[in-house]
Parts: sequence; C-alpha cells; structure tokens
Amino acid sequence: MDDFLDKKLQEREENNSLRSLQLNKNLIDFSSNDYLGLAQSAEAKEAIAQYFLTNNNYQLGATGSRLLSGNSVFAEELESELAKFYEAEAGLIFNSGYDANLGLFACIAQKGDTIICDEHIHACIIDGARLSFAQRFTFLHNDLNSLESKLKNSRGTIFIAVESVYSMDGDVAPLEEISALAKKYKAHVIVDEAHATGVIGKNGEGLVQHLGLQNDVFARVVTFGKALGCHGAVVLGSQKLKTYLINFARSFIYTTALPLHSLVTIKIMYAQMLKKQSIARLMANIRFFKTQFLGTSIHLIQSDSAIQCLIIPGNVACKNTALQLQKQGFDVRPILSPTVAKGKERLRICLHAYNSEEDIGGLCALLKKII
Repeated sequence: MDDFLDKKLQEREENNSLRSLQLNKNLIDFSSNDYLGLAQSAEAKEAIAQYFLTNNNYQLGATGSRLLSGNSVFAEELESELAKFYEAEAGLIFNSGYDANLGLFACIAQKGDTIICDEHIHACIIDGARLSFAQRFTFLHNDLNSLESKLKNSRGTIFIAVESVYSMDGDVAPLEEISALAKKYKAHVIVDEAHATGVIGKNGEGLVQHLGLQNDVFARVVTFGKALGCHGAVVLGSQKLKTYLINFARSFIYTTALPLHSLVTIKIMYAQMLKKQSIARLMANIRFFKTQFLGTSIHLIQSDSAIQCLIIPGNVACKNTALQLQKQGFDVRPILSPTVAKGKERLRICLHAYNSEEDIGGLCALLKKII
C-alpha cells in the first residue's frame, strides 16, 4: 500500500498540484468565505455566550443522531424559522453543505431516473449523484442549448442540478431560463445557494427568492459555513421532501446531530445578518474592486458576486503569483488543476464587507504590477 501512496503523491508533486494545509499568518483576508464578517463578529460572540449563561442546562454534544437521542425542540423550531425566512414549506438541517448535497442527491434519484448537472457543479453534488443509481449527464456551463439537448435524451424523473453562484468562477446561473426549460420537460430543479446566501437579495435570501422562483424549484440547499460564518446546512422544499429525507438520506440518518451550540449559533447569525448593513458594504466593495481593472489588460471572469477570479494558466505560474501576493501581506490562494480544468488555473479572490478600500486598492495595484 505504501508504494501506491508514494506513487499517487509523487504524481501530484510532479504536476505541482500537491495539496498541504496552511496557517493564516495574519495576512489581509482575501481567501475566506466569511463574506459578511460574521465569523469574527464580537456582537455575535457575546450573544452566543449570553444565551448559554441564561440557558445553562444543556449537553455539550447531541449524543446521537436526530432519529435517536439527538433531536430537540430547538432544532425543530429552528427548521421552522428557516423555512419561513426562505418562504419554503419545510426545511431539514444537515451537519454541512457537503452532507446535505450528498444525502439529497444520493437518495432522491432512482434507477431509471436522470440527474443533469452543470459542468462546474460542486464536488459534493457530483459525489451524491454518483451514489445514486440514476443516469447522469453534464451540460456545458450555463449553456441553455446544451442543457436542453441533455433534457431531450433524459428518461424517468429528471433532476437539474445547479449552483446559484458558482464557487470557482463567481458567476450566476440563468435560473429563470433553467426554470422555464424544467417546466417544458417536466424536470425538477435543485439549487445550491451556498455562495448566494447572505450575499444576494435584500436580506441575503439568495438568488432563488431574489428572482421569485421559490415555488418553482424542487429543492434548495442553503449552507451556513460561508456568509453566515458558522456551520451546517438546510435543505428547503416540501414537507413531503423533508419526511422522505428523514427516511432515506443516509448522511442525515447515520450521523450524530449538530450540538446545541451549533444550532444556537445558526439562529444568532441569522439575526446578526438581518441587523447589520454588511450586504450593502460588501456590494460596494465588489463594485470598487472591479473598477480598479477598467482600462487594463487584466481579465477577470465576469462576476458580480463576492468571488472574483483571475485566470493564470499553469499550476506553477498560478502558485508563484499567489505566493508573491502572500509575501506582500495579501491572503489570496491559487486554485489549481485538477480542482479546475488544466489551463484554467486561477487566483480566487474573495471580497468581504470588512475589507477596506485601502486594502482592496493595495491588492489591485500589486496585481497590476506583477501580472
């Protein structure tokens, strides 16, 4: 077995794609998903601490799965509150966005059905689709003609899987057009709102509600680990879907539930998101960042989201550019193949409500100098 491990790791070293863990060395944050700054909110920390001072009769762990000893009144009430906020009939909390997508896609499509995924869909959806017994197709990114050609060749119950904001490009799915195609072919749309939650919509509800499509999609997956600054996810849909997932989603059934501390944090983070003006500040920073490259030869992937990407082909070139930025105090990370296609390696710059114009301007000036 050691020979196999050595061989695979050597291959990664040779193509400069070997991953390793890094510690943030007090650099200016342009890499985290904490778009609104809630993960570092002193007000949120105080509210969480105050809750447990007032309600100190609790267990540190959930002690079991939701179906055994891990359920609670707090969890069920939180699910109802989330469903109301997102204008859905019901919601079911999972331990992470990965668990939510894995469990949903693995159990919802059966043998003889079809799952059609955008080619840029997140790995957790790919993994969930692989675990199902369904036929799987991929359509060209945001290409409606490609999607329709796959719909024409689909059989059984059809599911279309998209992200509202794509994690590697930061661009937005044409959800209205995809919804129209789904109706035409009697398909069911599932939308991962991970990078739209807290960013798009008046109150950060995500792209589906922003477009008024909450009654047209089959399910939404909302994660709490990005703009909400905590952990976990909720699958939103019908009450019937919730009951089905409780019975058939293995990543829900066979895992210890989130502890009360995580649930309280989720509830408080939603209150913080609604209280603050962070979304407006984030949008202002996105606009400011993009104006810095007007009239230059630097080409950003088209995006109005918090994720801004700059293609630098080749793992070596991309890693070296990121290293230069890090040496100057900016925490920008390279995204390398095989995570993205060879030749599409990029710097993935995440903007936040708390980034100052001075910091953004400094990063942009350095980029213009070294690229």
